[in-house]
Amino acid sequence: MLEGSILDKLRSAHLTHHPDKPPLNFGVYYKNTLVALCHALEDAILDADYSPLMITAFQRGKWYLEEADRYGEIAGRSRQIVILAAPDGGFGDHPTSQRSNVALVSLEEADPVAQEWHLVILSPNYTAMVLCQELSEADYGVAGFPTEDLERKFYGLWTFEPALVLETVELLVEHVGRYNPALQQRLKTQVEEMAPLVQGAFCSVPTVEHMGDIVSRVVDYLQTRETTSPLAQLLPTSSLDNNLTSNELQAFLRVAQLIDQTDISNPMVAAEVAALSEAMGQLLDLPSWQLHRLRLAGLLHRIALLQSYDRVLSSVTSVSDSAESPDQAPYCPLVPGIQVLRRMQRLSAIATILTHQSEWWNGAGLPARLAGDGIPIESRILGLVAEFQRRVVEHRDLPLEEALVAALADCQVQQGDRWDPKLVEALGLLVTALQQGLSLPVAMPKIASGLWLLDSYSQENIQIAYGGNSITSTVEKTHGH
Repeated sequence: MLEGSILDKLRSAHLTHHPDKPPLNFGVYYKNTLVALCHALEDAILDADYSPLMITAFQRGKWYLEEADRYGEIAGRSRQIVILAAPDGGFGDHPTSQRSNVALVSLEEADPVAQEWHLVILSPNYTAMVLCQELSEADYGVAGFPTEDLERKFYGLWTFEPALVLETVELLVEHVGRYNPALQQRLKTQVEEMAPLVQGAFCSVPTVEHMGDIVSRVVDYLQTRETTSPLAQLLPTSSLDNNLTSNELQAFLRVAQLIDQTDISNPMVAAEVAALSEAMGQLLDLPSWQLHRLRLAGLLHRIALLQSYDRVLSSVTSVSDSAESPDQAPYCPLVPGIQVLRRMQRLSAIATILTHQSEWWNGAGLPARLAGDGIPIESRILGLVAEFQRRVVEHRDLPLEEALVAALADCQVQQGDRWDPKLVEALGLLVTALQQGLSLPVAMPKIASGLWLLDSYSQENIQIAYGGNSITSTVEKTHGH
């Protein structure tokens, strides 16, 4: 990591001697992946009235020229765009560069930022960034720098986290001051005006609703790159597929993380539900592949809070509560946030688990009124554990051991109606173990290297019994199953 680069400054600020700042999740990205990510994040500006401040670093002016027309459109929906690049190719002569709200900063060749690729978007209702640095010759190893542009690799991170985006913007504005103090002051004023709004905008769940369409777009762009990019002809299929698939999964994990951050009263819910679900599965002696699915489902279980998803909901058939004919399996209502998840085929089983986490043991629940063992076992576990975790948080004024007992008692009240009696008994055993000192590993995974969370069972179809008829639950067959 180049000393003095934005990435290096951000990393230094998040080292272990800064306990108030969480560690950063770095990964390695092909240029192909970064292009898809940046276009997806930029398109959100074109689709909504966010009026953001956007700061980008293009390494060289010629890369900016490839995007200059597109940036002209984005400028029309932005408050301010700042473009950092080592000047070449006449990038300052393009019409976009002449717009009043577009500022060019010509980087010196020796400036470490000239080796970085950044896209940072700041507004009260939408924050996102890609922050990367090209690998050095030593990083590439004996193979040396790639001969094909699309084979280039970058080290860094991308995120939607408002606090992290704001922190990075401040670092970039400080760097701009080396070249243009007047622009720096103007940017400082804009950031100071937006900062209180950015810091307060994500304190309630409704502000993350727009993320559904943004994440869908990220996955769509990545999947399109996977099937049409020239890079597919240059690299071993597994290398490209893994890099793109990893980032599709990252998109969902990052949004799940953002949803948790909006819930000030319960910010660790995903990590705690994932750990508790896995522990319950172990008590029930489930096979390792189901434990794996339970952990991932737990991390993503609140993705259903994404209630705005026009892209999918406008493109699928309307559903009803009953079948159109005796031979046709009934559809259940679409859950918008989970439909976002279905954009990634590798998560089909996880989507099914999440869809049915709100079913009731007695058949009175939604969305499909499944009953008893007709509800997938992972869905039954996840629903119970999520409710138990929520109840523990509600009883946080009590000592932990008492809170655990009180939360268990709350769940026992609905044993046999809402919850599988056998699972409530297993939860009682887990509570006893926790009281006796059992420690569960509660932590979000390193998102940038979260590909291990997926395995072949994550995309396996789950058999669900609707009214005694067993059908394969897949979005391709039922549009919402």
